[in-house]
Amino acid sequence: MRVLVIGGGIAGTATALGLHKAGVDVTVYEAHPDTAEDIGAFLTLASNGMRALAELDATHAVTAVGFPLTSLRLLDSRGTELAHAPLGEADDPALRYRCLRRGELNAALQGEAVRRGVRLRHGARLVSVTDGPYDVTAHFADGSTATGDLLVGADGLNSTVRHLLVPGVRPGYAGRRVYYGYTASAPEPGPDGAITMVRGGTTAFGYAVSPAGEAYWFARTGGAPLPAGALAAPPAVLRAQLLPLLRKDDTPAAALVEACADALMVTNATELPLGTTWHTGRVLLVGDAAHAASPATGQGASMALEDAVVLAKALRDLSDVRVACAGYERLRRPRAERNISVSGGLTRGTRAPSGRAPGVSPPTGPEEWLVRQLAWDTPLSEAPPLPG
Repeated sequence: MRVLVIGGGIAGTATALGLHKAGVDVTVYEAHPDTAEDIGAFLTLASNGMRALAELDATHAVTAVGFPLTSLRLLDSRGTELAHAPLGEADDPALRYRCLRRGELNAALQGEAVRRGVRLRHGARLVSVTDGPYDVTAHFADGSTATGDLLVGADGLNSTVRHLLVPGVRPGYAGRRVYYGYTASAPEPGPDGAITMVRGGTTAFGYAVSPAGEAYWFARTGGAPLPAGALAAPPAVLRAQLLPLLRKDDTPAAALVEACADALMVTNATELPLGTTWHTGRVLLVGDAAHAASPATGQGASMALEDAVVLAKALRDLSDVRVACAGYERLRRPRAERNISVSGGLTRGTRAPSGRAPGVSPPTGPEEWLVRQLAWDTPLSEAPPLPG
């Protein structure tokens, strides 16, 4: 079997790692000329994402970058600690949450894929797809083509593959702007290995401090979506927008943002509608291309890693491509769409933040059904879908 993966980001490269492990002939086609896509923002990999990485035999590549998180701390708008508890599967070093820059994770996964012999072609911008009864062909902007048994669209939020598959479906604004930044020396670092969430009066804020003392922070604020020009505003302008909101509360948030130099950016939180088509014929979507959610649950990258494992198992265990795609969707859609709903509710304030998000393991350990679904040695036929 030959598979074409469109997009060399987190979802695409992880998918290639899974397919390669399953014995599939896979090539990744990335539109960007290098691995520097989206280097500004940071993310957290949850324990479920780290478990998926372990099933891809890629733990070592990712734990070489970023830093672990072992507990979750919650502060109110006066800076009072409301809770401080273990986070995910903190007892297992390989499954601990990990905080890292998106570009670091992308580069680590791409490096591991190349090391294993996966073909990765940069500068390949997809323009059209010909989906036939026996194969599928990708057409690129430079006039070249590639033909395979399956084309996987792993090209992110603004997916070209999704646009070709379902032209009318686009991500919509989830109701919040999200600021990301880095502060070289955190004024109030907090406990080691903790990610601190602050319930501000008008702004949700979170931060984690690296072993080197650098704070990685985000803030979610309300308002209309920012136009492209405002998204590209200088850091000083973004800081001036954010500080008055944070100063309404007596928390570490304002001091962290005030001490931030130029490492600051803003995005509009977006999400895809529920029920978006995931596959037609020999074309299939994974990751944000299929089920992008607002960032409130912090599960985007982890969900993409889960996709990679389940798709690889589907193509390994189910002989027909279309049957494999249907099996993948049966297992993945309920969980991915629950994440969209939960994350959207948290973002818009219609869901209490105390509700456990998909993938956040309880203190007693992981969800056994998910462990079985991701376990490489468990045949896909024995892997249950999300419990009702």
